[in-house]
Amino acid sequence: MSEKNFFEPKQSINIKGKLMDLSSPKVMAILNVTPDSFYSNSRTKSVDDALVKTEAFLKEGATFIDIGGYSSRPGAIDISETEESDRLIPVIESLVKEFPKVVISVDTFRAKVAEETILAGAQIINDISAGDLDNRMFETVARLQVPYIIMHMQGTPQNMHQNPTYQNVTLDVIDHLAKKIAALKALHVHDVIMDPGFGFGKTIEHNYELLQNLDAFKIFKLPVLVGFSRKGMIYKALQSTAAEALNGTTILNTFALQKGAGILRVHDVREAMECVQLISRINGSFVH
Repeated sequence: MSEKNFFEPKQSINIKGKLMDLSSPKVMAILNVTPDSFYSNSRTKSVDDALVKTEAFLKEGATFIDIGGYSSRPGAIDISETEESDRLIPVIESLVKEFPKVVISVDTFRAKVAEETILAGAQIINDISAGDLDNRMFETVARLQVPYIIMHMQGTPQNMHQNPTYQNVTLDVIDHLAKKIAALKALHVHDVIMDPGFGFGKTIEHNYELLQNLDAFKIFKLPVLVGFSRKGMIYKALQSTAAEALNGTTILNTFALQKGAGILRVHDVREAMECVQLISRINGSFVH
């Protein structure tokens, strides 16, 4: 390995045998097939609705479509694996048929659902628990050899909002993810994307401290995904609502890009793409 490659961050991931370039920031669109997601406008009511939204996301510049069938908002209702799969698979199959080049990630913490959705045509697993909620997940990802997004979460979606505590939120999250990455490397999982988990088991103060220190995650030399789109860390701080949090989301996305974020997970693709394009201009490159 050359000195240059050793010190530079990972610049690509393998999507079913094809390398995807991550040397410039990308946007991941949120497609919720749940009836209870925290932002009501993101809820997708049918396969046809999913097709319409996905077409719009792709036209606006999204690289990834992240599909979730299990609401992970604070206090979310638990549903069965079967119900989660039943929500996801018809949408995935329809998207793959209608948009053959679409890159789909599936937001699930369950190994069985992960495998079923990959077999249905998805290419990436996005796990909010980094394997903590299903001890079969790491082995499943290793066997499937798909890119894996690991996110830090303290607790579960049902209790994560109940008095989260840290000695030092940035160091605690880094330590937790470091152990997970080591375990994945031991299983020969080669394509890992990390997510500090904004809003998941963290107070508003924790979230902003973590964002201020986001560049500390460069130590891993892995792509960093951030997701604060319309979350409580924005609208509660501004005493507004999720529906009014687009401007705040844009501000935090811009700051995160300056701190080294490589993927923005958002409800509003066009505005996120504008952040990427303008920050790229500032940095001396242009994203088409």
